Amino acid sequence: MKFNETLANLTSYEAGKPIELVVREYGIEAKNVIKIASNENPYGCSPKVVEAIKNEAHKMSLYPDDSMYELKGALAKKYSVGSENIIIGSGSDQVIEFSLFAKTNFSNKILMAKTTFAMYEIYGNRTNTTVLKTASHEHNIKEFLDIYKTNKDIAVIFLCLPNNPLGECLDKDEVFEFLKDISKDTLVVVDGAYQEFAGFKDKSKRIDPKELIETFPNAIYLGTFSKAYGLGGMRVGYGVGDKEVIKALHKLRSPFNITTLSLKAAIEALKDEEFVQKSVVKNFEEMAKYEEFAKKLDMEFIPSYTNFITCKLKKDSSLICEELMKNGIIIRNLKSYGLNAVRITIGTKEQNLKLFKVFEDIYRG
Repeated sequence: MKFNETLANLTSYEAGKPIELVVREYGIEAKNVIKIASNENPYGCSPKVVEAIKNEAHKMSLYPDDSMYELKGALAKKYSVGSENIIIGSGSDQVIEFSLFAKTNFSNKILMAKTTFAMYEIYGNRTNTTVLKTASHEHNIKEFLDIYKTNKDIAVIFLCLPNNPLGECLDKDEVFEFLKDISKDTLVVVDGAYQEFAGFKDKSKRIDPKELIETFPNAIYLGTFSKAYGLGGMRVGYGVGDKEVIKALHKLRSPFNITTLSLKAAIEALKDEEFVQKSVVKNFEEMAKYEEFAKKLDMEFIPSYTNFITCKLKKDSSLICEELMKNGIIIRNLKSYGLNAVRITIGTKEQNLKLFKVFEDIYRG
């Protein structure tokens, strides 16, 4: 069977390995496996969400409210924008896809950091768009501007703030100064999947969606319920943008693109910001222990504004990850990004203590 020729040049996104794989391959009981690879909230989600889903389970045979009136209204209130400034996606990934299909074609280009969220490039390749990357792995705003000024037809720019999988984050002022030099016809996607963490750690990193889109109507802010809110399995993300941008993206959204239970979970999650704040505080308390651990083993790490930490290794990262899995611990190998490094989600105190012990034994062995 023949398929679209563009598929030959496409790569699939490499998701974090599931607990089930470790159970099957190494015979370890699921309860003894620690998954700290996909930046999920190790504390789960708000108990209020769990209770709401139990009460809503009988509605799973029904389609959700496709207007998403209540969720949009809650997000509009949170960010002091209008409901017409918001689009809901099946994860923020889907809003990334909408953005690219709305703005690009085979004659356009997109721009991103050398090492950043892989779906930008994957979706870009699906639209036959030329992908441009900075020379630096991390976000270097001067490199972004130099490339932008020397290339015509850049339709979309991606800024991942903070950056996944590295963890670094530009200051808000740097971003706004950069945006002043960008054409109003270039869409700038500011991916704020980890902004809850960055804004807590350093207020200079915090980007207010309302200020962003009112100052730069060609920018769109992306948020997600998968990280700080602990709803990774529910797949709910959103975009906040100028109403004309959002109107265009809505033309690409299929009906009922999130589930009835996902919609309910997101609505309830927004009502419990206290849970989110507690999760963020615990995250950085535990991250400090990772930084000390990295120094102890003489490993270079990237100061992180997220719920993970990236460490550059002196031993083969694939070997380290394999040995950890044999011990029931899943972390993320960054070899596919061309880095001999690992990304580790900051887990609970108990999970982290186990990781420290096993990792040190392997790394020193």
